[in-house]
This record gives sequence, structure tokens and C-alpha cells, in this order.
Amino acid sequence: MKELFIGFDTSNYTTSVAVCDGCGNILANMKCPLPVAEGERGLRQSEAVFAHVKNLPLIAEQIRAFLSEYNSDGTFVAAACSFTPRTAEGSYMPCFLVGRAVAETVCAFLNIPLYETSHQAGHIMAAAASACKKSRKDLNELLNSEHIALHVSGGTTDLLYVKPDKEHIFEIRRIGGTVDANAGQIIDRTGVRLGFSFPCGPQLDSAALEYRGKITVGKLSVKGLDFNLSGLENKAETMIKKGSDTSEVSAFVLEYIARSIERMLGNTFEIYGQLPVVFAGGVMSSAYIKKRLCHIGLFSEPQYSADNAAGVALIGSILHAKANLTKQEGM
Repeated sequence: MKELFIGFDTSNYTTSVAVCDGCGNILANMKCPLPVAEGERGLRQSEAVFAHVKNLPLIAEQIRAFLSEYNSDGTFVAAACSFTPRTAEGSYMPCFLVGRAVAETVCAFLNIPLYETSHQAGHIMAAAASACKKSRKDLNELLNSEHIALHVSGGTTDLLYVKPDKEHIFEIRRIGGTVDANAGQIIDRTGVRLGFSFPCGPQLDSAALEYRGKITVGKLSVKGLDFNLSGLENKAETMIKKGSDTSEVSAFVLEYIARSIERMLGNTFEIYGQLPVVFAGGVMSSAYIKKRLCHIGLFSEPQYSADNAAGVALIGSILHAKANLTKQEGM
């Protein structure tokens, strides 16, 4: 009988549930975006919690359909959930309580263990697994070595130092990133001004790829391992007011972000050495940014870069294997 693992992630953008097997294969990656009214730039936590409560039954039906079509005698042996945004003391958002509550309920009914992780750890695992598979690199080798992860989304722009950890798979430490606005926030705010629907990343990315002119971003605000992006929003707003083409504004925003990241990583390599780099988070699903930065590090498939529960499920499968090994060694 094949062992199956289910992961839950309820972020401020997407309700996500994923299923993987014990060999690290993602069998199902189900997502349901949280609805945002036209012209709005996101949801309040109370709205996100309510949306997750409505979305999860819909995804439960998708899981039922998946299991009925899954032509194997698989059975769930463990579950995992993201219960906090980051692996850091004091990191908390109410929306993650919804996924945790459902995960605990599922585990109680099935009498299986629940493993907890962070939303950020799930992002890193999903991106690393997808990128390694895509580039035919060994995921275990990456997880068992020091590396750099860049988690860039609407709520996070973190430069992370990742090292192996026997108990939790890896230890994550923030060493840099933005000191003001996040990259995803700038993209969404600019996109809304351009008339795009929230979240604006995919539309802004498509528009940027259409631009054929030269982009001059001017002076970047990068100091060591930190950088500022608030000035970028002001520059983009000025361009829009002057009547600049939508594709030019879009390309300008993504080019500015890409160059800031590139310079910051250059500074990172001077301090930490030429470590492998994994790009994670919704902003890193941008084809424009990937084209600019693919020479520096590993990019995953877009569906595993944006919010998803695949990394959470994979973490659950690895932690379960570790727990079983510890039990066997204690016998």
C-alpha cells in the first residue's frame, strides 16, 4: 500500500491543499484564490479567514475526486500544515489557523500524526523540489548543504540563509531583504493603478514582456544585504501620471526589482561565498524576472513558486520518515 501525505496552507492569498507520496512526487496540488474586490489591493485578515472557510469544502471535493480517480491503493499516513508565516518567534497571522484547524480535524478522524511548519518553509521546499527536478539536481544534496533562498511575495521580500537541521529538515535565518515595502506590494499597487485586477503579478509580467524599448532604472537603493523599494512605487506612479505606456511601466518595475536583487546577491556572495540560490515566492514566478536572474540561481515551475501546499506536504513526508527512523533506532 502506497503511503500518502496531505498538506494544508491557508495564506492571505490562496487556499491550498496538496498530496504527495513518500518518494517526493506531488500527486495533486489544489488551489483556490481568495476573492478580492475590483480595485482593492488585498484582504483584511477577517476576510481571509472567512474566504478560507468557504474555499476548503470546495477543495475537499477536489480531493475526493482525486482519490476516486487515483488508481492505486494509497492511504494517508500523515498530514502537515503551515501554522505561521515564518519560522521566527512572534510570527503570526490568523488566516493560518483555518488550515491548522482543518488539518487537526483530518488527523483526528484518520488517526494520523500532524506535522507543523511555516508558510515560508513550505515555499522554500516547494521551490527547491521543483527547481531540482527541473534542472536534474539532487534535492537531498541541496537540503543537506548550506544555501541561500530568496522569498519574494506580496507579504515578504526576505533574503534567507538556509542550513541543514536534523530535527526540522532545515534552519532558516533572515539575513537581508527589503527594509520597507515588499516587491509584491509594489507590483500590486502599480498594477491596480494600471487597471489590472488584484493580484496583479501575472498581468504586469505579461505586459513587461511585451516592452521592446530600453529600460533605465537610475540609482538603486541597495546597501549591503538590504534594499529599499518605496522609491520604486513613487517612480512608477510618476510614469503613469505622465502617460507612459503600460508595458514600459511594467517592465520598469520588474527591471528595478531584478537589478536590486542581483546587486544584493552579489553582496551576499562576497560575505557567504558562492552558495546555491533558490528563488521562491509568487514574484519569482515572473517570466521577466526569471529571464533576468536565471544565471544566478534555481527557479521552480510557476505553480510551485506562487502560494501552494506542495512544499508543506513534502515537509510532512520527510518529517514522518525521520520520526519513524527515530522510533526504529529507539527499539
